[in-house]
Amino acid sequence: MRFSVGADDAGPAVDAAVDALRAQGHGVELGRPPGGESARWADVARGVASAVASGEADQGLLFCWTGTGVSIAANKIAGVRAALCGDAETARGARTWNDANVLCLSLRTTTPALAREIIDAWLAAPAVDPAERDQIARLESPP
Repeated sequence: MRFSVGADDAGPAVDAAVDALRAQGHGVELGRPPGGESARWADVARGVASAVASGEADQGLLFCWTGTGVSIAANKIAGVRAALCGDAETARGARTWNDANVLCLSLRTTTPALAREIIDAWLAAPAVDPAERDQIARLESPP
């Protein structure tokens, strides 16, 4: 699977998440700032979400201080279903029930160990039930 990963700042949780994805054999296109520089969270979110929406990436992973900003910004891109997840069960549910395709995490609260746990749950989530996917599709379709 191909992941687009972005963060508005560098941090150990970002490194741990990227390492976890690569360790499981996934391709990672890193969109975080070079040399530890900060970037605007909305711009980072737009880049990752656009890569997912266009099919350039299968899924996305985003970080900002709270995780909220990147999740809101990413969800503005058609075809993106970004989920802010603070624990493994929420990540598993976001994939299974909501067909989320962009995982958003907080730089403030996500430790490297928690990042790995959340990534593992996201990747191990069972396939989405088509009935669940249809609930979102109905919202995206004009009446």
